[in-house]
Amino acid sequence: MAAERTFLAWIRTGIALMGFGFVVARFGLFLRELTIAGTHQHLPSGFSLPIGIGLIGFGVLVNIVSVVRHRRYIAAIDRNDFRSAFGSTFAIWVALLLAVAGLAMTMYLIRL
Repeated sequence: MAAERTFLAWIRTGIALMGFGFVVARFGLFLRELTIAGTHQHLPSGFSLPIGIGLIGFGVLVNIVSVVRHRRYIAAIDRNDFRSAFGSTFAIWVALLLAVAGLAMTMYLIRL
């Protein structure tokens, strides 16, 4: 059961990344609309689309990797070889990439 909960947590993480990527990508569209409406001076909006697409792609990648890892978890548990087969490297890389994305978005928002 713990393996299934872990798998579902990674699926939720992937879905959240995709949803967040969509919001970030649409944020650029919102900034363009504000510029067109004349309520603000020219606001840079070209950076949010590639970041949003990257987050969506990263969410898809997290979901794919979580499926592969879950299948390997179950096979390792059946072999009674779980501890030596898996570590937290994947989670660390996800956290680091999200930290870099967060820093990039922070720098982008500071420029506004």
